[in-house]
Amino acid sequence: MLAHEMPVTLAIVGAGRVGRVLGNRLHQLGWRIGAVVTQARATARAAVRAIGAGRPHAGLTRQVLGADVVLIATPDGAIRRVAARLARMGGEEWRGKVVLHASGALDRAALAPLERCGAATGSLHPLQTFSPRAAPQLEGRIFAIEGTATALGMARRMARELGGVTVRLDARSKPAYHAAGAMAAGHVLGIMEAATRILMAVGFSRRQAVRALLPLVRQTLENFERLGPGSSWTGPVSRGDYATVAKHVAALQSFPREYGEAYAALSRLSAAVLARNSRGALRRLAKVLEAGA
Repeated sequence: MLAHEMPVTLAIVGAGRVGRVLGNRLHQLGWRIGAVVTQARATARAAVRAIGAGRPHAGLTRQVLGADVVLIATPDGAIRRVAARLARMGGEEWRGKVVLHASGALDRAALAPLERCGAATGSLHPLQTFSPRAAPQLEGRIFAIEGTATALGMARRMARELGGVTVRLDARSKPAYHAAGAMAAGHVLGIMEAATRILMAVGFSRRQAVRALLPLVRQTLENFERLGPGSSWTGPVSRGDYATVAKHVAALQSFPREYGEAYAALSRLSAAVLARNSRGALRRLAKVLEAGA
């Protein structure tokens, strides 16, 4: 394993949002940045500027082999293909190197060709959203890691130096882990936008709708953090007010069907995970939802 005090050269393959942010932060922490690879020369140069170091390359190159650690931050669908091409380029030259990918859903099996060549392989996934306009905070954030012993050691080092907290996952757990993140971050935007449009349909401006909903959601999350889920749960299902649920179901029939379907599914989910008597709540809820269908 590379010693912790030893300077490390990092190559980044797929320097999009995640690759640029991680590369920039690690560069600031003293890591040497080697090859920075994207599909086009212009985007590679832009990535090097954003990172503050590195050598831009359009397409995979043997220059990647000059690094001690390679971070593959491409879209999930490209990781296996990239790993196979890199393995063909380097062969046994990969022995002793560490290769990590940044996918939340895939495990190190996506890097199998490189592992067969002798590389230590694993994954490092920061549980955070990466916007094109602003770099996210990484301090105190969770980094999910898995892989071989040497790869785990390097992943822990990277996360620790970035200020993160590591959680080691079993390879089979990665899809469920990623689904949890998607529910909490990705799907909440769909819910917020649907709620915004409902308010706009009844007379709110978009600005008024957002101003009305954001404090409501923020307070709910603060309550969740401070009081826990049961004490924070609100709404008609939490009170057993199924007559109001029926009114909601009827009102949503004038909107696209996805609105009503989502309301029903979310109501059932909330009853299942939050109600003290989830079986009874689900039975009563089913009657109301079936009657309104």
